[in-house]
Amino acid sequence: MNPSLMLKRLFDWKVRGIRWVEIIGVVMVAAMIFSVYIAKAAAARESSRIDELNRDIAENRQRVRLLRAEISRLEQPSRLEALSREAGLAPVDVRRQATENELPDLKPTHAPAPVQAPVAAPAAAAPAPATTTGEPQ
Repeated sequence: MNPSLMLKRLFDWKVRGIRWVEIIGVVMVAAMIFSVYIAKAAAARESSRIDELNRDIAENRQRVRLLRAEISRLEQPSRLEALSREAGLAPVDVRRQATENELPDLKPTHAPAPVQAPVAAPAAAAPAPATTTGEPQ
């Protein structure tokens, strides 16, 4: 049989009045539309995830700026000086600094006693409450 004749018969073959090639074409177009829809939905999900991450990054940057401002406020020399005066602290006098040879003399003579946790007083022994079983006696 002639190959061109076979090809012509394939293209002319009809199923309920519709050519087989048209059915295949419609199915392929539907598959392409569905795949484009799926790809577009996935891209939209990724885009929303990226936007969410960008918002998180912006919030974290704002937090970092606020924390750095708080650090600079807490580390102001005038504030620290005022706090040390309130606590009764003062700079060390230059004449009070020890040399390396004087360090053994500055060693404490006795070790501090270890701190023990307070012991709770034992509770007075109270009789255990009677339990009822729900049975008549």
